[in-house]
Amino acid sequence: MSIKYAHTNIVANDWRKLSDFYIKVFNCKPVLPERDLSGKWLDRLTNIDNVNIKGIHLTLPGFDEGPTLEIFQYYPENLDNQQSNISSKGFGHIAFVVDNVEEVLNKVIEHGGQKYGSLEEREYESVGILTVVYAEDPEGNIIEIQNWK
Repeated sequence: MSIKYAHTNIVANDWRKLSDFYIKVFNCKPVLPERDLSGKWLDRLTNIDNVNIKGIHLTLPGFDEGPTLEIFQYYPENLDNQQSNISSKGFGHIAFVVDNVEEVLNKVIEHGGQKYGSLEEREYESVGILTVVYAEDPEGNIIEIQNWK
């Protein structure tokens, strides 16, 4: 079984300002395209109705390719009635690229974690097909388990 660290997510108040900080201070570089995510698949994945996520991935110093720093901002910004660990400000989740998303999710559950949202598959033009699910570790920290084909 292949497991590889993918990214660390920060939920920002202002994703453009925060990403600019990491670019200027730590010499991170943007990984395009910028993200503007929405749709029923994302609602199911995050357990937030009508969510829109905007942001960007940045390469980390010393790496030409992943892992990346993912800086996202959740819209609408007033999520009071749907407050969620996934959209709390600050570090949001860690992510791992795996061979088999369901197999690793089952292993998370077997070791005291739990599934967070639904397992989703989404095709991105010119990038590939993403299979992804969020899970919680035994203390409630969010883990993204993903595979790209």
